[in-house]
Amino acid sequence: MSQPLDLAPVGNGIIAALFDRIGRCSWLCWPRFDGDPVFCALLGGEAPQDGFMEVELVGLKHSRQNYRRNTAVLETELEDENGARLRITDAAPRFSRFGRIFRPPMLVRRIEPLSGTPLIRLRVRPRGDWGKDAPIKRAGSNHLRFFTETQALRVTTDAPLVCLAEEAPFLLDRPVSVILGPDETVPENTESLVDDFIRHTTNYWLDWSRGLHLPFEWQDAVIRAAITLKMCAFEETGAIVAALTTSIPEAPHTERNWDYRYCWLRDAFFTVQALNRLGTTRTMEDYIRYVTNVVAISPGGVLRPCYPLVPSLPMPERIEEALPGFLGMGPVRVGNQAAEQVQNDVYGSVIMAAAQMFFDRRLPRPAGEPLFRLLERLGEQAEKLALQPDAGIWEYRGRERTHTFSAAMCWAGLARLSGIARHLGLEREAERWAASARNLHAIICERAFRPHLNSFVESFESDGMDAALLLLPEIGFLHATDPRFLGTLDRVTQRLLHQGFIYRYDMADDFGRPETAFLVCSFWYVDALAAAGRLDEARAMFGSILSCRNHLGLLAEDLDPKRNHLWGNFPQTYSHVGLILSAMRLSRSWEHGLWGG
Repeated sequence: MSQPLDLAPVGNGIIAALFDRIGRCSWLCWPRFDGDPVFCALLGGEAPQDGFMEVELVGLKHSRQNYRRNTAVLETELEDENGARLRITDAAPRFSRFGRIFRPPMLVRRIEPLSGTPLIRLRVRPRGDWGKDAPIKRAGSNHLRFFTETQALRVTTDAPLVCLAEEAPFLLDRPVSVILGPDETVPENTESLVDDFIRHTTNYWLDWSRGLHLPFEWQDAVIRAAITLKMCAFEETGAIVAALTTSIPEAPHTERNWDYRYCWLRDAFFTVQALNRLGTTRTMEDYIRYVTNVVAISPGGVLRPCYPLVPSLPMPERIEEALPGFLGMGPVRVGNQAAEQVQNDVYGSVIMAAAQMFFDRRLPRPAGEPLFRLLERLGEQAEKLALQPDAGIWEYRGRERTHTFSAAMCWAGLARLSGIARHLGLEREAERWAASARNLHAIICERAFRPHLNSFVESFESDGMDAALLLLPEIGFLHATDPRFLGTLDRVTQRLLHQGFIYRYDMADDFGRPETAFLVCSFWYVDALAAAGRLDEARAMFGSILSCRNHLGLLAEDLDPKRNHLWGNFPQTYSHVGLILSAMRLSRSWEHGLWGG
């Protein structure tokens, strides 16, 4: 069953594009994830007339799409009414070259006939300045150049250039190649260059996937989720974006449209955790480099919840009027006001993300006392702010409370500091942070647990329910079989489980009550069920969530349980993290899977 977010990302750690089921590129921010969308048709309403790149097959009847196995190289096959077929292969070049990873802001596309002689049109219709600027187009010897006020793109091809320039139909009687990238000369033969780039990129992803430590079950789903997370890491700085898009609404016809092309310190921690479980640690190393830069520019170690890819740049929120929005459902927001909020869980998130750096013997340079001293600055803030009101994990815009999850994450940061200090032989610091953690733990248990409900609640000031409480065992705050957590799990089931999926909370927020389930919360519920010994229920629910993925096995942020439609920004890192962690916990062991019958 098709759904609005049947999209496929293709990226290389610098740029990422989204393609629909017929191979149309409808989203590409350039020259990096948070840049101007030169292909913006995704937010161009119901039938956008520009802001895309496509191969139109005249008389199109069928399409089929898949990734090359274990890669981020996308293949789309189109068939016309007479049985003529073609294949489009799309890749963002990424491979080792001259002793470093070559990952230019570039897309390469190969279009080849498979049967018959397909009649096609090539269309490349970029826009500038969030849809407001129609570029000037100029032809060269074998390329088209597109100029806006702020940047220039070049499309180099061995297709008939006049047909590309005029969007005229021509018979595809041989393979043709297209390179879209910076306005720079391409001196090599286009066909051989594109073939080389696609082959080397395919081999890079095959090698990367081969190094993953996979569960026995659900391997294809985990590999696809891992590759997707890798594509959401901006390698120049180490930032990890929450998603590749902005302003895809959380539910139909809502104003819950946000820009997720930035690095939330909390989300990035969970992404690092998932990739570490799979045995790929370089993303963690890059992210810690990003975080140390964030701390260096943060007076006194005071952190914001999220930062742009270059953390010193501003990210004020604004609305862009020229684009009508996803399926016409505006507004289109650029920037995110969450950067101005107080969310106290970020201190624990950063400390927890860095903790493995001290213990993992695979790393060429394990962390030592200098990084610990940097993290202590964050621990001091966690101590100071743990019991102060904040906007919470769900970023309420209209109120602040002392949120249980925020306080518990501060506790987790203090507890991890104690463990790191003891590992480094710093006994005085270890006891100092352990004592602080014990004191905070006792206060949270006293003020956030309601004996008459037999449950923890969302904040010290309210008896509301919050799905983030499902993470208390995950961060080590309580054991999953503690009666207080089992009571909390029961209350989450009563209050937040609707139509088989978990909602974030049971209260109205600034925009009313949420209309869709938040997918990562359902994965948290799966993990909590499994940890509590309810494995059959956990596996059944995990299967239900997997059935809601799009045609290529990917997830957005939210789900409409009535229609099984995905909503929210895409692809959502949080959701793919949840998939990986749940699969790792639920899967049979390799030994049992191979030999256990």
